[in-house]
Amino acid sequence: MKSHTRTSDPDRRKFIKNSSLIAGTILTTPLSVSASAYVAGSDVIKVALIGCGGRGTGAASQVLTSHPSTKLVAMVEPFESRLETSYKNLFEKFGKEKVDVPPDHQFKSLDGYKDAIQMADLVLLCTPPGFRPAHMEEAVRQGKNIFIEKPVATDVPGVKKVLALAKEAEKKKLKILVGHHLRYQKSIIESVKRLQNGDIGDIIAMNCYFNSAGVWVRHRQPEMNELQYQVWNWYYFNWLCGDHIVEQHVHDIDYMNWIKGSHPVKAQGMGGREVRTGKEYGQIFDHHYVEYEYPDGSIFNSQCRHIPGCWANWSDRIWGTQGYMESIPGTQQLTVQDRKGNTLFRYDGGDDGSPH
Repeated sequence: MKSHTRTSDPDRRKFIKNSSLIAGTILTTPLSVSASAYVAGSDVIKVALIGCGGRGTGAASQVLTSHPSTKLVAMVEPFESRLETSYKNLFEKFGKEKVDVPPDHQFKSLDGYKDAIQMADLVLLCTPPGFRPAHMEEAVRQGKNIFIEKPVATDVPGVKKVLALAKEAEKKKLKILVGHHLRYQKSIIESVKRLQNGDIGDIIAMNCYFNSAGVWVRHRQPEMNELQYQVWNWYYFNWLCGDHIVEQHVHDIDYMNWIKGSHPVKAQGMGGREVRTGKEYGQIFDHHYVEYEYPDGSIFNSQCRHIPGCWANWSDRIWGTQGYMESIPGTQQLTVQDRKGNTLFRYDGGDDGSPH
């Protein structure tokens, strides 16, 4: 592994320290650690993109936009067509000066991430979630700063591994950022501040909805073996995505925990497959309902559903002893009312850094 020395360049230190600039929508979560950059002999911040789908390409674009010293130097994607599309889009947008990824830095395999990480100072972990703990382990081992998309893992062993890696990263003074974009949305930040300040009194109950018609399906290609097919259609296999609650509804669950300043102590729920019953839908459910209970006895009801032709809603509703709040993350709208229906605060969206 190439040795590194610390840089004294203040602009570079500021970039890493204020690393929400890496992408305007990513979150410094409890997994985050104190940051310092160390790059040998150059002011260029070398970036490796691990996972070149829509999320990965978008994250790379945000990184390259955020600071003049960033440069994409390596890409990893087992599906050649996706890598080629990602590279083409980024190169056409930024040019050779910002996207310098020659063919020998384009890794078209599942294990190419080790070599790509070695070439970079900052790695973007944007593969299907099931791979992220292993990729994070390698990045921490090599001493690299990390952006890791949410969810960071798909099961309890994976989460425990990531938490342990975060502690190891802290010892190495590395920075880890997680893609919980709601943590950087102004309407969400404002709602948390107001509720924690008691604008609607003590919180009694919370409802969250992540109901839509569903997401893409990628059909098996004739040349694919079973592993290739599952990675290609990753959203529908639990070891890769974690199911709908983990992969998508995690945003709202994190939001509720943030407001409460705690985590549920009990949960009970139900779910099933009503319309997504074919083989192309793998293993995951198409609807869930979970009731969570916090230590103070307050209840959080959670719905997430992927069924066409049903009530579509992405919102969060919170009742307190003195009022009510509704937040609609997708439109960035926020309303806080007292018990008589008088509006105490309203936010109607705008340019607040949300990716939507």
